[in-house]
Amino acid sequence: MSSRVSEAYEYDFYAWAITNAKLLREGKLEAIDIEHVAEELESMGKTQQRVLISRLTVLLAHLMKWQLQPELRSRSWKNTIKIQRIDLQELLQDNPSLRPQTGEALNRAYRKAKLLAAGDTNMDETGFPETCPYSFEQAMEEEFWPE
Repeated sequence: MSSRVSEAYEYDFYAWAITNAKLLREGKLEAIDIEHVAEELESMGKTQQRVLISRLTVLLAHLMKWQLQPELRSRSWKNTIKIQRIDLQELLQDNPSLRPQTGEALNRAYRKAKLLAAGDTNMDETGFPETCPYSFEQAMEEEFWPE
């Protein structure tokens, strides 16, 4: 590996990424900054996990608001729920290996969703169930609108 390629990682990430992609395509594996490439690939995977949890957080918070404040239901809430479902479906289509992680992701997202819903409904977070009242499958079901 060229030390120049490795140094670019620290001061010009874009140039580093382009250079390493070019080296990969050319089959010049000995010149690639392997350690940093591996770090970046792992980071990309973690980013997809965070996206899954983030989208689930928003979806769950809106489902709870929908359930707990029927008098305030709006087209905006409904559209947010629909959009999150679509985005989650697309994320899982693009990253099928995330599917086995949906149970853990749901639990992690629910902790945050309770705080979001509590703030938006002006309710105390302790008034929400300890565990998520919806399964991942329910939350994703197009016809599921908790009453």
